[in-house]
Amino acid sequence: MKTLIRDARVVSPDVEIEGASLFLENDRIAAVFGAGKTLPDADQVIDAGGRTVMPGFFDIHCHGADRNDVCDNSLEAIRHIAKRKLQEGVTTWLPTTLTQPQDKLEEIAAKCAQYMANPEFCRAPGLHIEGPFINKKNAGAQNPEFVRPPDFNELKRLHDIAPALIVSIAPDIEGALDVISKAAAIGITSSAAHTSSTAARIFEAKAAGLKHLTHFCNAMTPVHHREIGVVGAGLLDDFLKLELICDTIHLCPDMLQLIFKLVPIERLMMITDSMAASWIGQGEVKLGGLDVLVKDGKAVLKDGGALAGSALLYNEGVRNIVEITGLPLHQIVKATSWNQARSLDIEGFGKLEPGYFADIVILNPDFSVWKTLVGGEVRW
Repeated sequence: MKTLIRDARVVSPDVEIEGASLFLENDRIAAVFGAGKTLPDADQVIDAGGRTVMPGFFDIHCHGADRNDVCDNSLEAIRHIAKRKLQEGVTTWLPTTLTQPQDKLEEIAAKCAQYMANPEFCRAPGLHIEGPFINKKNAGAQNPEFVRPPDFNELKRLHDIAPALIVSIAPDIEGALDVISKAAAIGITSSAAHTSSTAARIFEAKAAGLKHLTHFCNAMTPVHHREIGVVGAGLLDDFLKLELICDTIHLCPDMLQLIFKLVPIERLMMITDSMAASWIGQGEVKLGGLDVLVKDGKAVLKDGGALAGSALLYNEGVRNIVEITGLPLHQIVKATSWNQARSLDIEGFGKLEPGYFADIVILNPDFSVWKTLVGGEVRW
């Protein structure tokens, strides 16, 4: 199958071409043509009408969407989330679990494995396991009832059912560094989350294999002038990658602007951390058995009011960052897919170049999603 996407504003890391065209052969990009170039014949022609064409978004932290959650333990829920993610321009998604009993997590992993075997909507190459190895004092919207000490055997059992690409873990909990080290040895990226760690502990964890900081600034020790904490470590270090929820709620606009000003774009990864609250506008949903209220795009626990994941759509987060930072899109695009793919060693994604997979989002001028392609196939 040969597909031509013509009259596009092609945006890729460090590349922006007006009036360009992409030529796709089967599931890969075969060529990129500048304005005025002679274009090849194709079986299918998509006239982008000057719209922005980017690599499909890569959401490495998302629990759910539209009243469905990964922890619903339902294949249909996972399929529905994956379909909704396509409508946000997401072509690769890591189904993200919550702090739950081990037997339930194993059942959920099995449902995810079923979807991974036939990913009919967006791709799902592996899991993001958030918890249960976190600090109960920093549980946030994670259910403290199921928090438990780090146990590599538990993690490995989940990994054997469905590949675990990321585990979010509190480095300050006894046994965490050992799990981080063993996880790294089998290709699982560890990310610091729901933690009271000092900066020194984060650097110890980094030496053991820690690579990411989960939903940066949230449920972790803040910057203080006598102890810079996890947030300070993330700003100071030149290696750790930072997950950012760009909804202007979990991180206010000034904080987002500060992070994008201080931290090289190559270390930033935009996420949604969305849950069943996204796509519904307002109402009530569940998160790991906890009641959540959704109003005006903000999801909070009914008991206590703590932020409970987000209701963010990925494309809206991209629009927010463009408006807040003023950075060119050919830089911001690094944080929407390229950095994630590189960090997780997933080859062939995150750029619009010959040889890369034809996972593509086409955006309207207001950043709403016009079309989403996965492997050269229009799936939304």
